[in-house]
Amino acid sequence: MSQTVRFSRTNNADFVKAVKANVSNYFKDKKVSKSGNYKMVLKSIFMLTLYLTPYFFIVLSNIENTWLFLGLWAIMGIGMSGIGLSIMHDANHGSYSQRPIVNKLMSGAIYLVGANALNWKIQHNVLHHTYTNISGHDQDLDAPFGLLRFSPHQKRLKIHKYQHFYAWFFYSLLTLTWAFDADFRQIYDFKKLDLIKGHRKSFSGVMAELIFFKLLYYVYILAIPMIFSSQPWWICLVGFLIMQMISGVVLAAIFQSAHIVPAAEFPQPDEKGQVENNWLVHQLYTTANFAPKNKLLTWFIGGLNHQVEHHLFPTICHVHYPQISRIVEATAKEYGLPYNSYPTFRSAIAQHVKLLKEFGRS
Repeated sequence: MSQTVRFSRTNNADFVKAVKANVSNYFKDKKVSKSGNYKMVLKSIFMLTLYLTPYFFIVLSNIENTWLFLGLWAIMGIGMSGIGLSIMHDANHGSYSQRPIVNKLMSGAIYLVGANALNWKIQHNVLHHTYTNISGHDQDLDAPFGLLRFSPHQKRLKIHKYQHFYAWFFYSLLTLTWAFDADFRQIYDFKKLDLIKGHRKSFSGVMAELIFFKLLYYVYILAIPMIFSSQPWWICLVGFLIMQMISGVVLAAIFQSAHIVPAAEFPQPDEKGQVENNWLVHQLYTTANFAPKNKLLTWFIGGLNHQVEHHLFPTICHVHYPQISRIVEATAKEYGLPYNSYPTFRSAIAQHVKLLKEFGRS
């Protein structure tokens, strides 16, 4: 990320002013906070229960049936996804609660699933949200060893011709790489990019914290089940991999369906680092919603099928996205701007596969 990227401050400035005012007026008229409410508390309890209850059965119960044992790990994979999507995501954006201490506490849920809060904040909050779909700046576009091509501005390899098939295998490894590899690599990358100092932490302190929480994770998620469960250690390892693969596919499918789809654009700054649109309008062009009317999906994935609203207003809790989506859509259409949305999750996945195929061949 050698080039400094700047967004226009004048392009569609009227829209920016209008959409901010319209959304702000909604909360004033309804007299509700932009942060989370009792719905977030109940959801947090549910997701943590969904993840931790099977864990305690795995460790404390004498389960002789191997399929039942592995099924509990699979349920943990669903709960793991729920914790990431519905708890730590909002907390790390500062939208879970009006109280910073609550946000910090709930953001700690990320350590339960083997990832790191600081890395997430830098990669997701800073790099992805600021430079959405800009190759060379948005690290969500960077696959290990370049085995996946997520932007037309990235180098195309012969193997990419088949990426719409093998991508799902790599997606299943997403959380597994967080747990054992990506966090360590990223922390060195962020040091080189001088992104750690902005969080008022030293590199040595960050690394010590990273190692400490990783060791805790390895102990409770692997060592304890292998020692205390009724199944052989290798069955525990299989269960752990099942949990990781389920969560990886779920998370990847949700985030990829919002940005790596034909409706989203992949703009690049000019030679001076200037992007044509202002930041909010850039989010409209690079982001897509999906399944906006699916209430169950909206509930489970933390409202992230309303990615447009999330990218425009990341500090607003996701429980409000369905309501403000009507306002954002109407305002975007009023100013002749795109509001990308796929009717179903299935259609968004199909379009993601279509774009993977396109990027693999041209």
